[in-house]
Amino acid sequence: MRIPSSYLVQFHEPEGYLDFARFGPPAHAVVDASTRLLETSAAAGPSTVDDLMRQDLRARAAAARLCRGDTDHVALLPNTSTGLFQVALAVRGGVLVSAGEFPANTYPWVRAPGAEVSWLPAGPVTPEAVRAALTPGIDAVSVSAVDFRTGYRADLAALREAVGDRLLVVDGIQGFGVVDEPWEAADVLVVGGQKWLRAGWSTGFLLLSDRALERLDPVLSGWTGAEDAGLFDDAVHPVGEGAAGWSITNLSPIAAGALATALELVELAGVPALERRVAERVDELAEAVRAAGGEVVSATDRRAGILAFTLPDRPAPVVGAALAAAGVTATVRPEHVRLSPHASTTPGTVDRFAAALRELVAPAPRRTGAAPVTHDVLAALVPTVNGLAEALGPGTEVVLHDLGALPNSIVAIAGDLTGRQVGGPMTDLLLGLVRRGTTQDLAGYETYAPDGRAIRSSTVFLRDADGVAVGCLCVNSDPGAGVPPDRAVNAVEAFPGDVDTLQRLLVERAVDAVGVPVELMKKSHKSQVVRVLDEAGLFLIRDSVDYLAGVLGVTRYTIYNYLNEIRG
Repeated sequence: MRIPSSYLVQFHEPEGYLDFARFGPPAHAVVDASTRLLETSAAAGPSTVDDLMRQDLRARAAAARLCRGDTDHVALLPNTSTGLFQVALAVRGGVLVSAGEFPANTYPWVRAPGAEVSWLPAGPVTPEAVRAALTPGIDAVSVSAVDFRTGYRADLAALREAVGDRLLVVDGIQGFGVVDEPWEAADVLVVGGQKWLRAGWSTGFLLLSDRALERLDPVLSGWTGAEDAGLFDDAVHPVGEGAAGWSITNLSPIAAGALATALELVELAGVPALERRVAERVDELAEAVRAAGGEVVSATDRRAGILAFTLPDRPAPVVGAALAAAGVTATVRPEHVRLSPHASTTPGTVDRFAAALRELVAPAPRRTGAAPVTHDVLAALVPTVNGLAEALGPGTEVVLHDLGALPNSIVAIAGDLTGRQVGGPMTDLLLGLVRRGTTQDLAGYETYAPDGRAIRSSTVFLRDADGVAVGCLCVNSDPGAGVPPDRAVNAVEAFPGDVDTLQRLLVERAVDAVGVPVELMKKSHKSQVVRVLDEAGLFLIRDSVDYLAGVLGVTRYTIYNYLNEIRG
């Protein structure tokens, strides 16, 4: 079962984004719907409010379809916590919950005056653990469909059997929309829309079974949850029928429209297809972790879209910082790093993650040294690099590039402002200049080191007897409190530590410049990517044609054809 392109085209989160268990960037259609509804509200007329409020029914109907339930059993909520607090206040008796749950599923039970909390032991909430902990005084069991730390996927059908006639309360935020669960097994299902549903903040819903509606009286039931809510006769009306009685007030119709749009997109793709794609990405990420010598510490059997891992001898914060520096977004906890891909996560994101891990576990690079050069002019300068750096003082880096050794052009380096080593590539800025033949010296321009520090750079091209550029000498320094750089030359460049990183950076930038996802590109788009990369100097890098062909999903001969047309 394939995911329709009409679904995938709705998303364009940055490559490297692997944090959907924390927040899911909304779909283009969600943003458009929210904007349209907000604009409608700005042009208010006689029917505006009534028209906007119809979004409530649309959202509830979509939620009911995905839950295989009834619309009148669904109420809209601004978040998961609100729904869990409502239920906790309505329960009168014992509730069984794991202390390891996300706090949104523990605080309501502790704070509610009528609930008596019994705690499950640490570990997955399994039917066996629940069955062993049940006592006659327990009236409800509360559990997350997917554990936020480990990605363990609760067996809702088996839990339903284990709890018997008691109420089963399920926090579905970490799985709804991307795991195909028997949601009808829950008596109460509470879902927030800002994560896997990608509906944005202040969206969510509550679904109640017949058993829950019969046994629970909503304590927090506002005027919109009363019978004849639109009748203002100075009387307090009885609680309304069904889930409508749990309404406190109207959810923003803009939020309701966003939620409805997001739910309908899930229906378009189909939950089984989304689940399958997420599982494939999790497998690929797990393979990258193991290839780097790491350990997957999250669930491997009953799992959803969450993968947690550790690397030996490297604390999670260190791993997280390295990933962030490589453009990978993840959740970093003291004990592990958590990844959570979605169906729109690209192979390029997996590759970026894998490359970041490889670089992190690689042996520490040598910061100074020299390598064979291709010209006597450069050979004469190699011994002076260390001395020049010492003469210029602390916070200075001197780099000598050999243009005849592209792409591994660094033949000598002293200092560590940019963390590079001998054998590394030149920057994207210099590579583009060389490709275009613009070998003019650059003096005192501002750029940024990989750690974000502003640095002052100067580049002098070195020439042979015929005036042909054969290399360049670059001086980078941290101006600190000294004289600021000359901002007349506004050049910002990247300082990749290896050729693979430089290659990936150039291709990502070119694809972003075209503005069309690779899977939707036509010939004209792909030709434009090749044109941008030709000007950037990508094809000065050995095997770059094969790499780009893999990214664009074409043959290497197609890339050569594009180049012939462009250079024709």
